[in-house]
Parts: sequence; C-alpha cells; structure tokens
Amino acid sequence: MSTRENSYTEAEALNLLAQLERILDLDPLIDEVGFIHPSQFATLKEEIGDSLSLEDRVHESTSFWIRDHKLGISTQILIPVYKAAKHAFISALRQYKTPGNFSGKSQDDTLAIEVMIHSKALLLLSCDFATAWNSRKLIVSNKRLLPILMDELHLSALVLSYSPKSEQAWSHRRWVINMIARNCSTLQWIIERESELVEKIAERSKMNYRAWNHRCWLVSFMTREQVLDELKKSRNWSGLHVADNSCFHYRRRLMLRNLEGFCYTQDNNSSGYFVETYQIWKEELDWNESLIKQYVGREALWLHRRFLSMYLIKHMATHLLAVSCQSKPKASVDIDIDSLMDHELCLVHSCSTTIADANFEDFQAQAIHSAAYMLWLTKQIPEYQGIDIQEKLRAGVGDVTRMLKRSCPDRSSLWDYLVGYHSEP
Repeated sequence: MSTRENSYTEAEALNLLAQLERILDLDPLIDEVGFIHPSQFATLKEEIGDSLSLEDRVHESTSFWIRDHKLGISTQILIPVYKAAKHAFISALRQYKTPGNFSGKSQDDTLAIEVMIHSKALLLLSCDFATAWNSRKLIVSNKRLLPILMDELHLSALVLSYSPKSEQAWSHRRWVINMIARNCSTLQWIIERESELVEKIAERSKMNYRAWNHRCWLVSFMTREQVLDELKKSRNWSGLHVADNSCFHYRRRLMLRNLEGFCYTQDNNSSGYFVETYQIWKEELDWNESLIKQYVGREALWLHRRFLSMYLIKHMATHLLAVSCQSKPKASVDIDIDSLMDHELCLVHSCSTTIADANFEDFQAQAIHSAAYMLWLTKQIPEYQGIDIQEKLRAGVGDVTRMLKRSCPDRSSLWDYLVGYHSEP
C-alpha cells in the first residue's frame, strides 16, 4: 500500500465517494468501468485535447475519468473510497433492517435508496461483496418492478465489464432473470440480449467458464426456434475458438435441448421431427470433422465428437428404431451404425497416420486424441450390434496402437495398458 493511499482523511474519502456516486447518477448509461494508474490521466488529457464536452469537464479530475460512457477510476483512491463506501453501505443497511422499517413509508424508501446508492459504488470497487448483492436482492424483491430489475441487469453488466469472471455478478444476473420470468410471459428479448452479452464478454475474456455456464443456463428458457437460431449464430464463433471447450459445451446443451423436444413429441409428426433432428446431428458431425482436420491436436474438438457419436449410437438409433419399427426392420438401423463406425475408423486412421512424417507436438497430440477416441468408441457399441463392428474397432485399435508406439515410444507401457483395459468385455 502506497503512502499516498494512506494519506487520505476520512472527509476526503467521503468526498471522493460522493463524487463517484454523483458521476454514476448523472450518467446512467455508463457501460464500462476500468482502473487507471494516476500517471495515465495526463496522457488521456493530451489525447482528448479540447474536445471535452461541458459535462465531461465537470467530471474531469485526477481521480475519475469519464468519456463516451466509459468510467475510469484512479487506482490511487481505490482503498480509501472502498473503505468509505463499505462504511456508508453497512450503516445504511443497518438502519434499513431496523425493525419497523418495512412498512412502506417514505422514510423506508429513503433508506432503501441509500442502500442501493452505496451498494452500487461498493460493488464497482469490490465485485464479490456478497452482502451488497444480497441487500439489493432484498430491496428489489420488495419492489418487483421491471425498470428496477432492468437496472440490476445493467449494474451486473457494468461489474462484468471489469471483472468478467465474477461469480457473484453472474449469479445475481440469473436471480434477476428468474424474477423477470415470473412477471413476463416471454423472455425472448432478454435471452437474445444475454446471449449477445456472453459472446461479447467471452471475446475479451478467454476460457470464461462462468460466462458460458450462464449462457447454458439460458437454454432452458429458449423456444425451439431460438435453439436452432443459437446453433447457427454460435457456429462461426466456435469455429474461430476451437481450443475453448466451453463454447462446444454450449452447443451440446443446445442440441440436447432440441432433442428434448423430440422425446416429448408423440403426434404423427414425430417422424419428421426426428429426421430434422438427425440431420442437425449429422451436419454437426461433418462440421466437427472439418475442424479436426483443419486445426490439428485440439482436444476440445475430439471431446465434442465423443458427444455427437455417443448420441447417434445410443440415443438416436434407439428412437429411429422406435419411430420406424413398423416399417423399417432392425437390420437397417444396424447398417446405419455400421456405416458410421466405418467412417469413424477412416477418420481416426487419417488423423493418426499424419504423424508419420511430422515431429511437431500438435501432430503428436492429434494422434493421441484420435487413439483415445478409438479406445473410447470400442465401449460405446451396444451388445445387440453383434461382433462385426467390435472386430473392426479392435483391428483399428491395433493399428493405432502400433503407430503410437512408433511416434511416442516413451509411453509404450501406457498404450499397452489402455488397449488391454479396453479389450476386456
């Protein structure tokens, strides 16, 4: 902690807090918060020059910077302002929770406003202050007005602009959406905005599990049309971020959601629904194969393929048999899975043999991932398929194992163990 940070008096800290809260009140459209080193303020002023508006000049100081609805806070004042905001918030919350302050009188409204003002400033300085989030839930749940709920979404988005992995902010966002869902017949416009927000944050914050987990949670509110639209829109992003398993997990959640609709369809159109769903699955498999060949050694792509293959083998084949049991014999289903296995064997073989003339780690990783996929595949074939497919797979495993021993001889014992384990019935 610097000497300057300790030099602020209590009155100065309260004055800085008042400035921050005034800025937030005067510009409700602020959509991004950042923290700036004091030495950067002079540079920012030089870059802007005389183009500052009258409103921006009012806000201009050595502690805060606001421009185009972007707020910068000096790192030098963080600790004193945080302490002042925490003290003000705790004091206001204690008064608000005093017995008798829930009667809906004007004094109670004034206390609630104070809690909301101070908690907002506090959360912009310390995003994981759970008590501040919970106090806002308490007050909002007593109001249950859509504008207030939308303000909460705006605040959480503001927090996520500087702390995109804040679990408290994402959790609060889900709580708000659940509150809106109780009073709103449709959430399509909310879902669309949320999906766009997650994609925007994921672009800036790589491998953001919490953001993608939030997007997966939204799927349960989607209609089938939205699910299909999200599959189309997220495909391009996923194709450009093949190392991020979270985006493929999101696609898996969408595909399962679409599959749920087929499971609950009992009318005469169930056969047509299945054909469309099956086509979506096949297109995803083909697209995944093209990515595997284009981006060598990406484990997320092979894990995604496991999911696709598993549901084609087990779930989709079962429903195909149920839908067409009166007009299509069981042997036809076997032939489809047999063709799928032949194709998978060719893919694994092509990906594994690529390493023969290459010593790069990505090619070695590709061979290892394809071999692991082959070993996994041998355990996924239903028993009623007979021994033909199993024999093909075991023969393929043998070829892949010999190749792995040549390319990665230091792991020969591991390959022998895995092959022996997966060869057991």
